[in-house]
Amino acid sequence: MSQIFVIHENDAWLAPLRASFFAAGAAHEEWHLDRGLIDLTRPPPAGVYYNRMSASSHTRGHTYAPEYAAAVIEWLERHGRTVVNGRRALQLEVSKVAQYEALAAHGIPTPPTIAVVGEEHLREAGARIGFPLILKHNRAGKGLGVQLVRSPAALGEAIGRIAANEDPHGAPRDGIWLVQRYIEAPAPFITRAEFVGGRFLYAVRVDTSEGFELCPADACAMPDGAACPAVAPGEKFRIIDGFTHPLIPRMEAFLSANGIGVGAIEFITDADGRTFAYDVNTNTNYNAEAERRAGVSATDAVVRHLVALRPQAAVAA
Repeated sequence: MSQIFVIHENDAWLAPLRASFFAAGAAHEEWHLDRGLIDLTRPPPAGVYYNRMSASSHTRGHTYAPEYAAAVIEWLERHGRTVVNGRRALQLEVSKVAQYEALAAHGIPTPPTIAVVGEEHLREAGARIGFPLILKHNRAGKGLGVQLVRSPAALGEAIGRIAANEDPHGAPRDGIWLVQRYIEAPAPFITRAEFVGGRFLYAVRVDTSEGFELCPADACAMPDGAACPAVAPGEKFRIIDGFTHPLIPRMEAFLSANGIGVGAIEFITDADGRTFAYDVNTNTNYNAEAERRAGVSATDAVVRHLVALRPQAAVAA
C-alpha cells in the first residue's frame, strides 16, 4: 500500500495528526521543508502527499519554506503523485488577494478590500474604504498583523509607526498591505467552517472579543509571550451543533475548483444578516478542547481521507 507523506514546517502543529495516524494504525512519513534539496533528476516516492505548509512560516524563522514547498509540489505533480492541497491551494494559502478573487468567482461575498504596495498609499486606500477599517497583511497566517483602525488620525499613527519601522506587527512578508472594510457583527464572534475531503465537517464559533489572532492550535505561540487564545479561559472556540448555512455548497464548490482537500473558511455575519468570507486556511488547525466537548476529531477525519486515497496513488504510480 502506498505511503502517506506530510509536508510541513512546524512540528508542534503535527502532534494531533500524529496521534490520529497512530490510532488508525496508518504509517506516515514527515517532510519538514525548511532547508534541503530536491533532486529533479529522480522521481519522488509513490504515495499520497498532504501539504501542511503555512503562510506564517516566516514567524518561526522558516522564511522560504512556502517557496521550497512550492518547488517540491511542482516536482510531485509533474510525476503524477497524489497531492492533497497542491499547487493552487498553496497559492491561496499565501495570498489573501488570490483568496478573495477566487471566492468572488464562486459567488461568495468578501469585504470590500484594497491591496496596497507602499505605505504612502495607505491614506488614499483608507479614504476610499472608509472608517472603521481593518489593516492587515496579504500574507500572514494566525491573524498576525490584523489591526482595527477607527479613524483617519489612527491610520496616520499606524502609517507613522510603519514608516519608522516601529510597527509591532512588522511589514507584510510579500510587501502587500490590505485595507479592508470593517464588518461589524452584532456579537463579537466569527464562524470558521472546517472541510475534509472537500466536504463540510463542522463549524466553530470563535470569540473575537480579545482580538484577531485566532489560530485554534493549542501550541500557538503569541507575540510578547501572550497565551494562545485556544487555551484561554472560557469557550474561545465552540463547535456549533447542527450548523447549516446557505453558502456551504458554494464553499464546497470553491474548494473543489481550487484543489483544496482539507481546509477552513472563516466568515462573519453583520447586523443585516449579510455574510462575508475573509480568510481561507489551507493549513488548518483544530482546537482540541472544543473537539473534546463536541465529541469529534477533525484529524481522525483527515487521516481517514488520506488512507482512502492510497489505492488511487498506487495506481497513479
